[in-house]
Amino acid sequence: MSTRKIQIFDTTLRDGEQVPGCKLNTPEKIEIARNLEKLGVDVIEAGFPISSPGDFKSVMEISKAVTEPIVCGLSRAVVKDIETAAEALKYAKRPRIHTGIGTSDSHILHKFNSNRDEIIERAVAAVKYAKRFVEDVEFYAEDAGRTDNEYLARVCEAVVAAGATVLNIPDTTGYCLPHEYGAKIKYLKENVKGIDKAILSTHCHNDLGLATANSIEGVIHGAGQIECTINGIGERAGNTSLEEVVMIMRQHPYLNLITGVEAKMLYPISQLVSEKMQMFVQPNKAIVGSNAFAHSSGIHQDGVIKNRETYEIMDPSDVGVDQSLIVLTARSGRAALAYRAHKIGYQLTKDALDEVYERFLAVADRKKEVYDEDIHEMMKDVKIELSA
Repeated sequence: MSTRKIQIFDTTLRDGEQVPGCKLNTPEKIEIARNLEKLGVDVIEAGFPISSPGDFKSVMEISKAVTEPIVCGLSRAVVKDIETAAEALKYAKRPRIHTGIGTSDSHILHKFNSNRDEIIERAVAAVKYAKRFVEDVEFYAEDAGRTDNEYLARVCEAVVAAGATVLNIPDTTGYCLPHEYGAKIKYLKENVKGIDKAILSTHCHNDLGLATANSIEGVIHGAGQIECTINGIGERAGNTSLEEVVMIMRQHPYLNLITGVEAKMLYPISQLVSEKMQMFVQPNKAIVGSNAFAHSSGIHQDGVIKNRETYEIMDPSDVGVDQSLIVLTARSGRAALAYRAHKIGYQLTKDALDEVYERFLAVADRKKEVYDEDIHEMMKDVKIELSA
């Protein structure tokens, strides 16, 4: 099977910024966009230009600031939205207008008070109008996850015929199970006339914790682009996590799926986005959380000290993390204590280690974590040798 490159569409600055309290100003957005360019993403969704003058300005300035990635502006299937997106993107070297409409029966009935045929007409009209301004037009079928596959295929076929270059298949509410979402992508790949003229794209939300799994199932079954955010930020429970999908494809080479992302930048850009958006990264967050490469259980610590791969499937340096952490707690064993003591200059004999370990347990039962200064204190009056 030949290797297939999956495009990474980053929407941190659009969908990610919709998190309450995560508003960025234009200079902050430009800084993140430039780092996304260095990271190697293929597309930066810079914002929703019609939504505010500030967003319009940010999309325009990002279009000037980056040269390699496609710069994308969101719009609804509304003439003024599309015109405003086109204007904001006029300085982009590689502009893309991202337009679309809801396709599920729920959206058609309750959001648009419309019918299926009329929605297809509006979708086609939006794509055709966007094509007046740019060659690259992405169409999103909002709530595709809950849209009947046969009707979704009709919508996709119509917009491809109208000139859409990318078909975004969002699981907007995060409802799909992975096998369902994968089957949906497969169905479209096999049943949409002209599908070879467009790239299928995943855009999965994390309401049930399945965004990453759904995105991976999507590309396994034929999607060529994943829409995601740094740290998985986004509305409600968030979006697909960029760092997760990139590392899954990297760690499972038999999938024959690659990206152009520079993995060593994942942790630094995670920290940048967290700082600028003041959005705390949970410690147990995969890949970039503070505990992702930390070990406190004695059994795990002993294994990692002997050979990192016993409990780590990734080298922390691959994602820009300095090293694994051996965290001393009441669950830690002698091997971990000896390891940390050696790191700060003590070479313990077996008898000395036994003596210090008793002191260590007494301290560890009182504290959540034992630090280097605690070890120094424990060493008083213990017969030790200084490490070379």
